[in-house]
Order: sequence, then C-alpha cells, then structure tokens
Amino acid sequence: MGKLQGKVAVITGGASGIGAATARLFVSEGAKVVLVDLNEEKGKAFESELKASQAEALFVKANITSEEDVANVFEQAVATFGKVDVVFNNAGIGRVTPTHDLDYAEWRNTVNVDLDGVFLVARASIREMLKAGGGVIVNTASMYGWVGSPGSAAYNAAKGGVVNLTRSLGLEYAEHNIRVNALCPGFIDTPIIPEESKQVLATMTPMKRLGQAEEMAKAVLFLASDDSSYMTGGSLVVDGGYTAQ
Repeated sequence: MGKLQGKVAVITGGASGIGAATARLFVSEGAKVVLVDLNEEKGKAFESELKASQAEALFVKANITSEEDVANVFEQAVATFGKVDVVFNNAGIGRVTPTHDLDYAEWRNTVNVDLDGVFLVARASIREMLKAGGGVIVNTASMYGWVGSPGSAAYNAAKGGVVNLTRSLGLEYAEHNIRVNALCPGFIDTPIIPEESKQVLATMTPMKRLGQAEEMAKAVLFLASDDSSYMTGGSLVVDGGYTAQ
C-alpha cells in the first residue's frame, strides 16, 4: 500500500517542474491528484498523461492570486473526489533584477504570487481541512527564504515570508490535526532556469550539481505523508549544501 493511499492531493504549479514530478510520485503512492496551473495546455496534457496510466487526476486552471480561482479549485476538488487531504502549495515565480532597477509593479507581482498566493491557497486549504478533521499542507519556500541573494529582493522577501507564514500556521493549527511545513529547494534543474545559467549555479553549489525535480518530490512526499507525522511549522532545506556555506 502506498504512503498516500486513498488520499486526495491538490498541487499548485502542477503542470511542470517540481509540481509535475510530485504529482507523478503521489499517484504512484496511491493518491488522487488535482493539478492546478495557469498553463491550460500543459495542464490538460498532463492530466491526460496521468489518466492514461490509470491514475485519478483532475486539472483545474487557476491564478492563485485570485480568491475566486482558489475557491473554485477546492470546490472542484471536493466535487470530484469528495475531500482534500494534502495540499502542495507550490506555484511561484522568480526573476533576477538589480534592486535599483526593480519596478514597484514587478515587486508587487512577485510578492503577490510568491507570498499572497501561498497565503490564499493555505487559507482555503485550512478551511477545508477544519471541516474534514485534519490534513497536511506543504508550502514551497526556497533556500533564499533563509539567505540573501543579490538581485532577488522581491523573491527573497516573499520566500522568507513563506518560511515564517509556515511557522505561524503550523503553530496555529497543530491542535486541529493540520500539519504545515515548508520545502526549501536550492537550484533545481527545471525549465525555469535558463540553460546558460545551469553550469554557473552548479558551481555555486557544494555538491557541484543542480538538484532534480524528482529529488524534491521525494522530500515533498516525506512532508505530506505520515513519515513526518511529528513535524509541523518546520522547513526542510534541500539545497545541495548551499546554505551550509
């Protein structure tokens, strides 16, 4: 029996990268998955791929900065599968811009997606999990929620906010059987990283390579399953040693 047998998992940013790798691992562990993404073409194609492998999957197009879209995700999840047990709160964006060149609109957009959107999904998750008597939320933060990085002021501020939001929610809902933890990835080999940057980033990492999306998925599975049953409000840093420097 899989570690998530019979569980229903909502995965934002689920059409590619870490989200997609996590969805594949979750269904192999017995979960039904709700894939949430802005990219409808990729999302529907991935839903079809999973269904073709006999997995139970649903794609819902949503902008996580929209309260209406987020509410609809959970309405669709419950209408289709009857409940929500696990939420991988993973959607996010990132961009490097020197702070003196950073437009306020760009700052707001980054914080809106990477922090406000995480809050909106977490709040909707908690509302559903309170009705159901418990659940698990895994928020995607970053190693840059712990250390600084030149040119990433908005991203770092947002991800630091996710780390502390996770602490707060973990404490607030511990007695309600809702566990909330954060994944803090390092440099991961996903489409968000340009090919020309990969070698430089690998060199910056003590293990001298980029992480793989599948490695992050295994960490998410740990946080989402009973393997981490005594963990809440915490952060799991998986960064090839970067923050240990």
